[in-house]
Amino acid sequence: MTDPLLERVRARLAPVVGLPSAAEVAAAVREECGGLVGPEEVLLAVRGAVAELAGAGPLDPLLRLPGVTDVLVTGPDRVWIDRGAGLELTEVAFDDDAAVRRLAVRMAAAAGRRLDDASPWVDAGLPDGTRLHAVLAPVAGSTCLSLRVLRRCSLGMDELAALGTFPGESAALLRALVASRSAFLVTGGTGSGKTTVLSALLGTVAPGERIVVCEDAPELSPGHPHVVSLVTRPPNVEGVGEVTLRDLVRQALRMRPDRLVVGEVRGAEVTDLLAAFNTGHEGGCGTLHANRPGEVPARLEALGVPAGLDRAAVHSQAVAALDVVVHLRRGAAGRG
Repeated sequence: MTDPLLERVRARLAPVVGLPSAAEVAAAVREECGGLVGPEEVLLAVRGAVAELAGAGPLDPLLRLPGVTDVLVTGPDRVWIDRGAGLELTEVAFDDDAAVRRLAVRMAAAAGRRLDDASPWVDAGLPDGTRLHAVLAPVAGSTCLSLRVLRRCSLGMDELAALGTFPGESAALLRALVASRSAFLVTGGTGSGKTTVLSALLGTVAPGERIVVCEDAPELSPGHPHVVSLVTRPPNVEGVGEVTLRDLVRQALRMRPDRLVVGEVRGAEVTDLLAAFNTGHEGGCGTLHANRPGEVPARLEALGVPAGLDRAAVHSQAVAALDVVVHLRRGAAGRG
């Protein structure tokens, strides 16, 4: 596809909100060609434009593969995926680093974020829920692109039990934990299934209770009739309009929650969450990244101290607020 034609197609698609679809790109190519070239040339032009301008370009097929949670680009010919059993190198390749950079810049723009030499990294959510992180050269050796596929967690306790998630009598113990309205954290390492298990546990909450969920990205989807989901928002290109998890937790406390849930505790919101658990909001829960149960106090300390609590206050608040820590680890097959 010639550069002038590509630029005309890009200009025609400029009004499209978000990432244009393959059909929108193909229609734009045909309109710009205007019947002046043969069908084979049009087909080649459509293929080239779709790879350059539509969706995630050559990464789209990888994002659609069953079970894929991450697509990682560390170089034009180094594209990896994770399907839950470790990283796999794929055969997908870009022409050069400039092509990777163009894709990263385009996806950042679709999320309303800036990515250029003056602002060489971005962390943003795409319109379809995919999480985008990109770093440009020379901060990185070559343009690095990371896409996290957020699949809403909707498996129930029975389905997880059938998959072998709960050893022994642990499933019954966890159901009793939720019914007792105890405050708890689900902990574990990356990919251990924290969000999946928490979503399943919330599905066992009594149907007459109101669950208010605060998340960075909409992952929790419990099978429950009364769930209110609040999601953070990054600042826009002018640097304003940010909504943090701490903001959401404070708003959630004013929404009469029977169960206050934080999808992942990883910042200053820990202080508001512990305070809520200590002031009558029973049955609250969330997830926390910790590789071992013994690391949980240190992780809470690392989050609470920068937010203004001293070490002793974090420990006393946690002891008073939390009843149980549910720890998960990945099994040999890669599942939690």
